[in-house]
Amino acid sequence: MNNRYLLGVLIFAVSVVGLSMGATLPLVALRLHGAGAGSLAIGLMSALPAAGMILAALLVHRLCRHFSGRQLYLICFALCLLGCAALLADQAPLAVLAGARLLLGVGMGVLVILGESWVNELCDERKRGQIVALYAACFTGCQLGGPAMISLFGAASAWPVWLVLATNLLALALVWRSLPADLVEAAEDAPRRFSLLGFVRIAPALCLGVLFFAFFDAVVLSLFPVYASSHGWAVGVAALMASVILGGDMLFQVPLGWLSDRVDRRALHLGCGVLTLALGLALPWLIGQGSLLWPALVVLGAAAGGIYTLALVLIGQHFRGPDLVTANACVGMLWGVGSLLGPLLSGALMSTGPQGLPLALCLAASLFVVAAFGALPLTRRVFS
Repeated sequence: MNNRYLLGVLIFAVSVVGLSMGATLPLVALRLHGAGAGSLAIGLMSALPAAGMILAALLVHRLCRHFSGRQLYLICFALCLLGCAALLADQAPLAVLAGARLLLGVGMGVLVILGESWVNELCDERKRGQIVALYAACFTGCQLGGPAMISLFGAASAWPVWLVLATNLLALALVWRSLPADLVEAAEDAPRRFSLLGFVRIAPALCLGVLFFAFFDAVVLSLFPVYASSHGWAVGVAALMASVILGGDMLFQVPLGWLSDRVDRRALHLGCGVLTLALGLALPWLIGQGSLLWPALVVLGAAAGGIYTLALVLIGQHFRGPDLVTANACVGMLWGVGSLLGPLLSGALMSTGPQGLPLALCLAASLFVVAAFGALPLTRRVFS
């Protein structure tokens, strides 16, 4: 089957995952808040999809040994359908809702891990940066579509849930019709050279890049509007700032991917980290400069998103087969960890002072920059 067609199917599949994540995360939080649930219950329910993604990372190799790639995709989209269908009930019991959120996280986690692996396996090395960047941009763009639907229809409406269910059904039908069975099986024939923790030792800069962006993404969605509103911005405008940051991420990933196919990818990866750190350091000043803040937020989103996209590109450049699946399983696990740590650490630092959020972002970005700088002279030796 034509690789371009398969890539199109995989990109559409991850776009549906992005829409499911972007719609259900704020929808559940808003409904629980409206029902009078406490912040602890809302926080725990919001964390369950991330916990499901960590579980998916731990299970993915075992699943690959027992199911074909097509079967796994069908099973995972069925889990996503079940997880989203629970939201059709106006007041589902918390235990049912918790189970549905965990199932959704597992389904989305396996889909993302395998999708990233297969996209890297199928794409041409000369265009790897552009294709992986398009994959990441479609995920982010559809993730942004979730809050937009809630804004349009309202949190109490069933329309956002029905639309998410319809896209998942369409993805299920497309996978049933189009995806071959042997994508995973061919990769799993060879032995793995390292485990999940082994990948962290082999590629610390790539792992910290993923961890940072998951941290960044969760903080922007959950706490950046709070930070901006505490510095005098209206709540609606503060919420818009989070969308602008993620919009910059989405719009600039393909140009960054194109650039990564023409320059040294490690140096570009480090450059994105340095730019993100510089903007984080300037944020306490920028937050009061209206004319400079908005373009800076776009660049911040682009640079932070580039850290994640280029990590995926570099993983695909240096790993193949079962090692590539293991690497992307580690990516899924780190995404879950970063999504859990981001709001916790940033919230704790924000309680200590008005600039707690920029401090948290700078600390996380500094770790990545140090690791990326240290990885520059070791590239050939580590990946040979």
